[in-house]
Amino acid sequence: MSKITSYQEDLIEALKDPIEAAAYINAAIEDGDREVFLLALRNVAQAHGGMSTVAEKAHLNRESLYKMLSKKGNPEIKSIFNILHAIGLRLTVEPELC
Repeated sequence: MSKITSYQEDLIEALKDPIEAAAYINAAIEDGDREVFLLALRNVAQAHGGMSTVAEKAHLNRESLYKMLSKKGNPEIKSIFNILHAIGLRLTVEPELC
């Protein structure tokens, strides 16, 4: 009998792969919705050891990280850079092709 997993469990497992995580976050950025982007960062953080681990690597307080990535969160760009670095990713800008 095969084990049935939830969508969230499968997503978190897939996001352990840095290529998948980068594509997932890029899709969230392209969506243009702040809440979608913050949810994507929360999911990727969970895949990379959870909020405590990511907060420690990003030199942030765990509670602050939870607040930053909440639906009403408003992290500063420096914090986003630190979070991305902690999960092995970086933010880049590319020209928009018409």
